Amino acid sequence: MPRARHAIPCDPEHARNVDALLERLRRAPSVIPDLVTAAIGTCERLYAHPAATRARLTSLVQSGAFVDAALTLIELELPRWKLRRLIFDDGEWHCSLSMQPNLPSEIDDLAYAAHESLPLAILRAFLDAKRADLATGPVPAIPMAQSVPRRAHVICCDNFA
Repeated sequence: MPRARHAIPCDPEHARNVDALLERLRRAPSVIPDLVTAAIGTCERLYAHPAATRARLTSLVQSGAFVDAALTLIELELPRWKLRRLIFDDGEWHCSLSMQPNLPSEIDDLAYAAHESLPLAILRAFLDAKRADLATGPVPAIPMAQSVPRRAHVICCDNFA
C-alpha cells in the first residue's frame, strides 16, 4: 500500500535534520526568521493544507510574530499535540506539549523544552514532539475501518427488580 503524502516519513536523515535544528535552537541567543523558517522546512503535513494557510504562516514569520507562528505550526503540523504548559520561571520559558493533556503529567509523554526566548522554547518543544512522532512511525492518513459488533451477542444487564 503506498504511503500517504502527508504522513510523517520514518527517515533517519530527516530525524538527523530535526536533531541538528534542535541544537541550533538551543544555542541561539534569540529568535531570527531563519530559525523559524528552518523549523517550517521540517514539516511535511504543512503542504497538505491550503495555500492560504501556508501564506498566513509565512506572513506571521515575515511580520515578526514568532510566537503566533510557532503555535500555528504546532496546530498545523502536529494536530495530535496540544500546548500543555507554558511558564516563565527563573529567567527561562518552559514549554511542554502533550498528546493527552488530561492525564497527570507524571504518566504523560511530554515534549518539553526551555529557553530564555519564548518563541525558541515553543519551537524546541515542537521539534521534540516531532522527533517523538518520527520515532513512533508514520501516522495513517486514512482512518482505519472499525469493526461492527454483532447484535446476536448483546446481553441486557439492567436490574429491573
